[in-house]
Amino acid sequence: MIITILVEIFIGLASGLVVGTGFVAFLTVLGIIPRLVQLSKTNAFIKTYEASVTVGALFGTYLSFVGVSLHLSLWVPIFWGAFHGVFIGMLAAALTEVLNVFPLLAKRIGMENHLLWLLMAIVLGKIAGSLFQWIFFVK
Repeated sequence: MIITILVEIFIGLASGLVVGTGFVAFLTVLGIIPRLVQLSKTNAFIKTYEASVTVGALFGTYLSFVGVSLHLSLWVPIFWGAFHGVFIGMLAAALTEVLNVFPLLAKRIGMENHLLWLLMAIVLGKIAGSLFQWIFFVK
């Protein structure tokens, strides 16, 4: 019984370390946060970015382990979701900017003169897919 508990603790800690290391490597190696700072021209807030990522990761970990049930008005989750959407969108934009995905894709499919249309099609498709999922599956 004790050995089973110790093995579960070991696996949990090891899994957490692997996921945390992957997250840090993602942010560090690809230079996502410095690129976000550079694109948004907010060099004065670099410490705020660092603190936000750290506090967000710790708060997310806390919420994963604690069964917190908040009874809030409808506007709070909408506001919270908007922040999540902005963060994920900026993260995805920085990632594609770093990797030059869209210019390469546009060149491969012969749409380098229509890059804006390609980007708008991707964005509107993502919005439509997200709304479809939330309206029909999450209710």
